[in-house]
Amino acid sequence: MSSELRDLYQAVILDHYKKPRNFGALEGANCEAEGHNPLCGDEVKVYARVEGDTVEAVGFEGSGCAISTASASLMTQIVRGKSKAEIAAIFERFHTLVTGGTGADPGDLASLGKLAVLAGVREFPARVKCATLVWHALLAALERRAEPVSTE
Repeated sequence: MSSELRDLYQAVILDHYKKPRNFGALEGANCEAEGHNPLCGDEVKVYARVEGDTVEAVGFEGSGCAISTASASLMTQIVRGKSKAEIAAIFERFHTLVTGGTGADPGDLASLGKLAVLAGVREFPARVKCATLVWHALLAALERRAEPVSTE
């Protein structure tokens, strides 16, 4: 990755960290879940309003590092209006991207939109948990699991 692209990605991450989108409890939420990352100290609560099979709105609260907050902010933007199956598929592509797992396809960068700015996380394995925590919490909320999720 070029240094100019890396700088742009860092700027987007910092922007979402300093001014997270969809931050706060979501009025009318009918799904919610908590998540914890003991390694970094990230704590998040995700709220979703689901109608039928579609996530109509999503928000989050909590505190965490720049990576977890930016990931949460970006996630809330990309999942709105998507079905549970679409969200699961996006998470699989995102997880493969940040872990550098097999099946990572450069074309997935485009399909992930702004989430692609978190691709560099794969260079720092401990930060993968920061980037994916909110996703695990959202999936738990959509499955209406009562117990908090943890990255441990």
